Amino acid sequence: MTPPASVASPALAALRAAAAAVGLTVSSSASWPETDADGEVTALAGFIESNFSPLLAEVAGRALRGRDRPPAPGTVTAIVIVTALGDITSAARVAAAVDAGARVPPLHFFQSVPNAVAGYLAARWHLTGPVVCVSGTSAGLDVAALLIEDADADEVLVVRVDLAVTDGDRDRAAAILVTGPADRERHRIA
Repeated sequence: MTPPASVASPALAALRAAAAAVGLTVSSSASWPETDADGEVTALAGFIESNFSPLLAEVAGRALRGRDRPPAPGTVTAIVIVTALGDITSAARVAAAVDAGARVPPLHFFQSVPNAVAGYLAARWHLTGPVVCVSGTSAGLDVAALLIEDADADEVLVVRVDLAVTDGDRDRAAAILVTGPADRERHRIA
């Protein structure tokens, strides 16, 4: 098996760097692929034909499982999805159906919205914070920092997904779970 560092997503390094730049602490992280064993993404019920949502759910789950300790009761975890192009596979299917005057399959329409998978994540992992979707890594970490600073969340799961757009390229994703600086005391307004 190839060590994780040899195939880790460049997006993970970018997420970590952007988190450090805004003063956030990374408590866990994950990427796709992490090893050569990461070939096919496991299907996700309710999502068809595209790797976008299953890939996002996979790296988010890896990051959440990678916590060094379980969250304290009442912890509010926000989700920030970062994607430059969104679910281009589903969007292309919707566009093709519209162009042909055909009926748009409901699942394609639903999953063409990049944050459609956020509901699955929230239910699966009991996450209760806000959900935001942005197109850039810096913007994603700025939003994460604001959510924590404004006491809208105790921690933020930031997930970046990029589907392959050229032949020979691979779908890639990375996720980090961030908190505010360790030395800053939090004051949540009840």
